[in-house]
Amino acid sequence: MNVTPLIDVLLVLIIVFMVVVIEQRPTGLQTELPQQPNPNDHSIPPPNRTIVIQIHPAKPGTDHPQVMVNEETVDWDHLRERLRDIFAIRVERIAYLEADNDIDFQDVADVIAIARIAGIDRVGLLTEDEKHVPMTG
Repeated sequence: MNVTPLIDVLLVLIIVFMVVVIEQRPTGLQTELPQQPNPNDHSIPPPNRTIVIQIHPAKPGTDHPQVMVNEETVDWDHLRERLRDIFAIRVERIAYLEADNDIDFQDVADVIAIARIAGIDRVGLLTEDEKHVPMTG
């Protein structure tokens, strides 16, 4: 049996496979790295690291509780737009929620839902340290 033609075919196949493997470059995931702010550009102030949404009892004659974002009063109807504006230039999309004890849970859940719709990835709940000490025994 003559194996010379078989070896020629195998060598051609090896060369074809090598060319195919060389042209298939591994590709990874596309990444977007945060860029350092331009020190000469002072038009946008650096964002605060922590955003705290406070919920206080409703004033007489209003349906919704009073909402404050970092000590700034925000109307209930404009909360989503205000949060969207705040988090438009942020990479870290985390907000903390602080509510008074007499606030209904439904109002807290509504604020969390509005925050999620506005683009906030994670919402943390703040508590008062003295009142929420773990019970022992």
